[in-house]
Amino acid sequence: MQAVISQRVEQIRQWLKANQLDALLIPHEDEYLGEYIPAHNERLLWATGFTGSAGMAVITQDKAAVFVDGRYVVQVRKQVPGDVFEYRHLIEEPPVQWAQDNLAAGSKVAIDARLHSGAWLTRTTEALNGALELVCIEQNPIELHWDDRPAPTLSNAKLMGLDYVGQSSADKRALIAAELKKQKADAVLLTQLDSIAWLLNVRGSDVPSLPVLLSTAILHADESVDFFIDPARLPQEFGEHVGEGVRILAPEALAGSLQQLGGKSVLVDPATSNAWAGQVLAAANANILEAADPCLLPKAAKNPTEIAGMKACHIRDGVAVAKFLAWVDAQVAQGKLLDEGTLSDQLWQFRAEDSSCTDVSFDTISAAAGNAAMCHYNHLNQPEPSVLEMDNVYLVDSGGQYPDGTTDITRTVAIGEPSAEVKQAFTLVLKGHIALASARFPKGTTGSQLDALARQHLWAHGFDYDHGTGHGVGHFLSVHEGPQRIAKVHNPTALLPGMVLSNEPGYYRADAFGIRIENLELVVEVETAGDMTVMGFESLTRAPIDRRLVDLSLMTDTELTWLNNYHQTVFEVLSPSLDGDNLAWLEQATAALAR
Repeated sequence: MQAVISQRVEQIRQWLKANQLDALLIPHEDEYLGEYIPAHNERLLWATGFTGSAGMAVITQDKAAVFVDGRYVVQVRKQVPGDVFEYRHLIEEPPVQWAQDNLAAGSKVAIDARLHSGAWLTRTTEALNGALELVCIEQNPIELHWDDRPAPTLSNAKLMGLDYVGQSSADKRALIAAELKKQKADAVLLTQLDSIAWLLNVRGSDVPSLPVLLSTAILHADESVDFFIDPARLPQEFGEHVGEGVRILAPEALAGSLQQLGGKSVLVDPATSNAWAGQVLAAANANILEAADPCLLPKAAKNPTEIAGMKACHIRDGVAVAKFLAWVDAQVAQGKLLDEGTLSDQLWQFRAEDSSCTDVSFDTISAAAGNAAMCHYNHLNQPEPSVLEMDNVYLVDSGGQYPDGTTDITRTVAIGEPSAEVKQAFTLVLKGHIALASARFPKGTTGSQLDALARQHLWAHGFDYDHGTGHGVGHFLSVHEGPQRIAKVHNPTALLPGMVLSNEPGYYRADAFGIRIENLELVVEVETAGDMTVMGFESLTRAPIDRRLVDLSLMTDTELTWLNNYHQTVFEVLSPSLDGDNLAWLEQATAALAR
């Protein structure tokens, strides 16, 4: 592989020389700027051999560097040849800063504007202040040299009926068009794949873990839509399904359609739309209005049909997870300490018993012992997966995609008899989880205002965790959905009834163990004696939390009542679908805890 990477870097360098350019920036992005990238768009992987989910490379005429965050510092050294690339930290030494330090003033740095957001290009150009010149290239050199590039996986559209989505595409388009008029916009460019899927009530399987179609759309203030997709991918009933006013255009027609918006006010989300689209609009003299994608909030606040679906799929998902947890306990009892890959595969087998489960919602984090201390660990990125370790824990973070909803659950499982130290940490995490799940808050409250509730008990013992407490989750869409979030960093989005967020505090001790307890929570209105609107959370996830790891001396009566009530609910909804050893296991796993 090393020789292959060296050859590819040399091809890039020849291209730089031929085009009188000094460097090329290669982000881990495609033109849709989404979280997941299909195989045919893995340009960073082609150039470096790095398989992680975030990173960037810079190749100059005589140097090269690969940039990753803290999650990937070990992995990058195993995958990327060190005699070709320097290893750098993505956050501590940003790629553009490295380029500035390693190139002469005024050097020309090539970028593919399709692979960077408009906000990134504006911010970076301002920060450089002329020190380097960013040159937007017409054709990406990786595409010129990628001889064995896989063909795109282009699936046929699945039409989502009202029994799943609860609101017609025509009604959604009217809602967003009204918002455009409020913002005095003639049209909005939609590039977020899940926004388009939501708006048109369609799904696909073009991208791993994300049930969407690779496509782009322009919604006009008259409620009509230009949908850029190969018409052969749409079933005959599509027109009837979406209603009048949806024009199908070839993906190649996008540039021409953007040019036709010259003189009009076009809403563009600079955070989620690529810089190329903004450049085409600007060149056509369109009036660009920078604002958030107007589909985000209505998509995030689920309607009653979507909520019912989320509840239903969480019960079916809980059955699969319960079978898996029972199976893990049985394997350990027989002295079989299985490896992380075998465990992950078996969990998928249990999910796949439900024919409605179409995919995982993200790559399963199956982490034994010390590996669980890496919160985004992936056994597939290791030379070989680790095996379970006695008297420690196993952390499994996984989810499924169902037509009626998306799931995401983390459970930390006792293997043998973990130490008092592990149990203390687990119980502090559980106390934070319960505090957030039990929270009551007024209308207008943001996730960042609630974040400390989940950390308070860890903080009191001098502990913390280095990730957010909760992310939004879509309805048979992205498992990481904005704009809502629960994290230390300020987020201006107020939580609304119908939003779904994860509740996932954790604790990680390097090379020793990791703990996370994650349920999905639905934001609901709560009746109170007062006259203001009060909201709270309703847990959607239905699977036992490992009682064996609870240190009862640290639990209050109120917390114990919450846990016992949660487990009673889990037993009531899962037990009708389980029998034999699985049912016996569930009974024991959800039995009430008492002092």
